[in-house]
Amino acid sequence: MNQAQEVNFDGLVGPTHNYGGLSYGNVASQGNSQQHSNPKEAAKQGLAKMQALLELGFPQGVLAPQERPDVATLRRLGFAGTDAQVIAKVARDAMPLLVATCSAASMWTANAATVSPSADTADQRVHFTAANLNCKFHRSIEHPTTSRILAAMFADPQHFAHHAALPAVAQFGDEGAANHTRLCKGYGEAGVEFFVFGRSAFDDRYPAPQRYPARQTLEASHAVARLHGLSADGVVYAQQNPALIDQGVFHNDVIAVGNGEVLFHHQDAFLDSERVLAELHDKLGRRGGQLQAICVPREQLPVADAVSTYLFNSQLLSRADGSMLLVVPQECRTNATVWNYLQRLIAQGGPIREIKLFDLTQSMQNGGGPACLRLRVALQDHELAAVNPGVLMTTALNQRLLSWVDSHYRDRLSEADLADPQLLVECRTALDELTQILTLGSVYPFQLI
Repeated sequence: MNQAQEVNFDGLVGPTHNYGGLSYGNVASQGNSQQHSNPKEAAKQGLAKMQALLELGFPQGVLAPQERPDVATLRRLGFAGTDAQVIAKVARDAMPLLVATCSAASMWTANAATVSPSADTADQRVHFTAANLNCKFHRSIEHPTTSRILAAMFADPQHFAHHAALPAVAQFGDEGAANHTRLCKGYGEAGVEFFVFGRSAFDDRYPAPQRYPARQTLEASHAVARLHGLSADGVVYAQQNPALIDQGVFHNDVIAVGNGEVLFHHQDAFLDSERVLAELHDKLGRRGGQLQAICVPREQLPVADAVSTYLFNSQLLSRADGSMLLVVPQECRTNATVWNYLQRLIAQGGPIREIKLFDLTQSMQNGGGPACLRLRVALQDHELAAVNPGVLMTTALNQRLLSWVDSHYRDRLSEADLADPQLLVECRTALDELTQILTLGSVYPFQLI
């Protein structure tokens, strides 16, 4: 058996973390629009989760934030002058554009890319396709920098293959790993890659939601599978229930999470669930695995409770003894329906043996839970050795990053503060230092203010 492990690369929250209410269809994002945010607290909450999981023996990595406000994008939209003048003009004439280009949403690295480990791919390399995030303007501007950061982290072409984002059109809307998971007997063995889509762009036989947009298309999922060289017997496609998208389930990772041989999901997560689960069972079985589907009945857990607590936007982590730990936000503890269900789940003695709670309030208020904050990468030992060591978390790195946050982050940010040109200076100064800490090189296209 190939020796391999899963590494969770968590997104560092950026200095411009704010509540712009930009994500239509994300209930928490819209509900907390224009509240004051605390970037320093947000970054520290994320780092606390990374350190706690590292101490439990789970390997962690760090994915850097992006430069914001994105003045280069504003220039493409016709604003001219020095960077400070551009910011002033946008704040005066088109404030929504300034809010969008200040978004720190790259913190949710589940949307950074789709990753296929070498055990699944035709050329036996780890493949990355940056997500185009075409459904939302503030996120559609991320992928060029995301690609540069990933290339700096996973630089060895002998082990890693990088693909550009899919065409930036609605027909190929791609949201990355938030709509993708992998089931396998072992991380180093061939597995089944599970792609969940919200709609089809070209086949009107598939239903679509009526209230909120379906962000992932079937055609995008097909394209990523082709780019990664995945075989048909190692891929399953499923359509997300459009009725749930209209209830705020904007990504599959809001209603299901998988790891190893376990798929933890709500009863109403997928259309044609019986067929989907049967195909997963069959294909995983052919690869030596045994699907363990934990289906949460709608009678025990209404969708509204799943969305408000982000129960399924959790991390399902494999312990050395074969049992699993479920990492959930603290909101799951304060919701009696969800907490009672979790107590019953643990008492059943199934594969999920422990629940661990984290305070991720700053991220949760903007619509992202534990699963949103991490990009999972299954790596064999020789591949892990080829990863840029500067991005692999250690206790010493965590302490250094905490000091970096204290030096560069504000503890209060409002919409009006986004018009302060000094915020861009602060962000660039912080990222300049961060590239040295993480040994990322020249991934940011800084300009003079």
